[in-house]
Amino acid sequence: MISSIMVTSIQNNDLYDIGFGIGYILGKIFPFLIFGAIIFLIIKILKKKSKK
Repeated sequence: MISSIMVTSIQNNDLYDIGFGIGYILGKIFPFLIFGAIIFLIIKILKKKSKK
């Protein structure tokens, strides 16, 4: 009973909402950042091989 009251009071906090929003945004952007980094590394490796 007490633990459920604590959990609901934490979830109703503004700081919790801000943290959830930041986590949601990062979760949406992070896969694109990884994909972009992989493409960047592939292009960099191909440029090094083409100079030889």
